[in-house]
Amino acid sequence: MHICFICNEYPPAPHGGYGSFVQTLGRALVRRGHEVSVVGVYPEGYGGEINDHGVKVYRQERKASPGLRVLSAMMGVGRMLKKLQAERPVDLVEGSEDGFYLARGVAAPRVLRMHGGHFFFQHAQGKAVPWRLQIQEKWSFRTATDIAAVSHYVAEKTRELLRLGRREITVIPNAIDVEHFQPAAPELVEPGLIVFIGTMIEKKGVRQLVAAMERIVAAVPRARLELYGGDTVDPETGGSYEARIQALVPEGLRDRIAFRGRVARTEIPGILARAELCCYPSHMEAHPIAWLEALAAGKALVASATGPGPEVLEDGVTGVLCNPYDPESIATAVIRVMQDEALRRRLERNARQRAVTAYALPQLVDRNVTYYESRIAAYRSGCRAAA
Repeated sequence: MHICFICNEYPPAPHGGYGSFVQTLGRALVRRGHEVSVVGVYPEGYGGEINDHGVKVYRQERKASPGLRVLSAMMGVGRMLKKLQAERPVDLVEGSEDGFYLARGVAAPRVLRMHGGHFFFQHAQGKAVPWRLQIQEKWSFRTATDIAAVSHYVAEKTRELLRLGRREITVIPNAIDVEHFQPAAPELVEPGLIVFIGTMIEKKGVRQLVAAMERIVAAVPRARLELYGGDTVDPETGGSYEARIQALVPEGLRDRIAFRGRVARTEIPGILARAELCCYPSHMEAHPIAWLEALAAGKALVASATGPGPEVLEDGVTGVLCNPYDPESIATAVIRVMQDEALRRRLERNARQRAVTAYALPQLVDRNVTYYESRIAAYRSGCRAAA
């Protein structure tokens, strides 16, 4: 099979969960003998073509003028797709809610896999979706011949928000390479170290986590927090979101809270190895890869009870869930784990087991390949019937 992903954030370009998903699945498909291409529009400095462990990535640099971006993206991705089709026909195209309308017109099954779109996340934050993004996302769903999702929660909430009715949605969770993310030697763990890895943005719960640290340190004097992730523009001030959060840190905690900035994905296993505990109090997620990385690394994890939280973690068994909007709830969960070594050890063992049995890459690659083959067969059967 030749699978083509529409993806605007494939590493090493600035990326999020979807970019990591495409890279992990794409490399695994190549190892199975399939051909994988990625096309997308990227920030300045990330144009051109790369070969990433057999995954062929075609990147057009984004135009500076906002008024030309959509038209330029449509034309650029269209040209790249035509080039691919001429070299070797694409059997299936996949993308997420963001930008999948760029696959319109491709003569192949077009799978939109929900990773959480504008409607999903804006609704969770009580915000309206800008009209331009509404049009693009609705267009993406109209472009799709098939729909999949990374969690039952994102599938059903998006069905409700976009009024998808009875359209079939296949749920296949995100996968994690449990060979790459493994429990580290106990001597590497730094006592008291709490790790957060994610974008510096309000919806990741960064502000509430920092606010929880005063109570955490009072109860667990060894506790300290390291935050890893790229900065964003604060919608309230127009400046740096990270700078705004740093300004909220009490003077007495300045030596306990460190902002480390964006890191390459290759550095994450080493960061996790040092953590006594990981804390990801996102306000909303679709099916967070960062959580899976922590599970595979055998880390005690405090994470959000919102959205798909209970779908990913069993509270008190494979992790501890909290209310991400409430610093007191975050603090209570973190303190509970850090003060109870038996609980922490049990969470670590169960986390690793959960990753291996539910999210390991080999079995989920099998599920994806079976799904792709069924969609290709259905599409071709439909074309023959129409002919």
